[in-house]
Amino acid sequence: MKPTLFLLAAGMGSRYGGLKQLDGLGPNGETIMDYSIYDAINAGFGKLVFVIRKDFEQDFRDKIISKYEGHIPCELVFQSINDLPEGFTCPADRTKPWGTNHAVMMGADVIKEPFAVINCDDFYGRDSFQVMGKFLSALPENSKNVYSMVGFRVGNTLSESGTVSRGICSTDTKGLLTSVVERTKIQRMDGEVKYIDDNGEWTATPDTTPVSMNFWGFTPDYFAYSQEFFKAFLSDPKNMENLKSEFFIPLMVDKLINDGTATVEVLDTTSKWFGVTYPEDRQSVVDKIQALVDAGEYPAKLF
Repeated sequence: MKPTLFLLAAGMGSRYGGLKQLDGLGPNGETIMDYSIYDAINAGFGKLVFVIRKDFEQDFRDKIISKYEGHIPCELVFQSINDLPEGFTCPADRTKPWGTNHAVMMGADVIKEPFAVINCDDFYGRDSFQVMGKFLSALPENSKNVYSMVGFRVGNTLSESGTVSRGICSTDTKGLLTSVVERTKIQRMDGEVKYIDDNGEWTATPDTTPVSMNFWGFTPDYFAYSQEFFKAFLSDPKNMENLKSEFFIPLMVDKLINDGTATVEVLDTTSKWFGVTYPEDRQSVVDKIQALVDAGEYPAKLF
C-alpha cells in the first residue's frame, strides 16, 4: 500500500495574507509546496491530504488542487477551533488554531495507511522524501507504534539572514529518538554551528546534529493516541485559560516515547532544507531553486 502525504496547510491563509499570495519561487511561479508534491510522487506516495480552513475551500480547490489532478489523488480535510472532543467547548475569546497535532487529527477519517506529515511552506528536498517513502513503504501491513522522523543535519537548515529555531534531537544507539529540545537561537559563528543553551551561553554542536523540521512518519494508530491525549491536554486548566496554547506534534511524540508506547526512528537525509524564515531569505530561496533546476534535479515546469 502506498503511503499518503499529509500537508499542514491550515495556517496558510493567515500566514500568507490569503491564498493569492502563495509565493511563486520557481522559474514558472512554482510554490515550495509544488516541489514537495513532485518529490513525494517520485518517492512513491499515492495520495495527498491537505488540512485547510473551511472558509477557503473553494479558493484552494481552484488554485491549488486543480494543479495536481491527473497526477495524484487529493483529499481535503478541515481544521476548526471548535472541533473538540465531546464534553469540551472552545473558549469564547480564542481565535488561534489548536496546533499542528490537532491539525493531524483531522485526517483520521480519510487516512487508513502509513502517512507522512509535512509543513506546506518548507522546502525539504528530494532525498528526504525518498528516505521517508522507503521507510513507510517497508512497514508490514497493520504496523503499529513504529514511527519515524526525517532528521535534517542542522548545518543544512540555517538561514543566512539571522538565527533560526530548531528542535535538536537526541537519539539512542539504535538511532531511535529520545528527545527533541527546542533551541530558539541557532546560527553559524566562526565556522561552527552554535546555539544558546539553558545558561545563556553559546554552545557548539556538530553540523551533522539531527534536527526536526516537522517531517514525521506515522501509522493510523497515531490518531487514537492523539484523541486520548488531546482530552488530557484540554482537561488541564492552564491550556484552556491560555488562548495561545497549542497541541504540537512533538508534545504527542514525546509522550509516546516516554511512555514506551512507540518508537521513532530518526532518518538521516543529505537534503538541504530551506524556507523563507525572513523576508530577506526570499531571493536566496529563488536562487537555490533555480540552481537545482539548472543542475537537472527538477524540470523547469513541474505540473
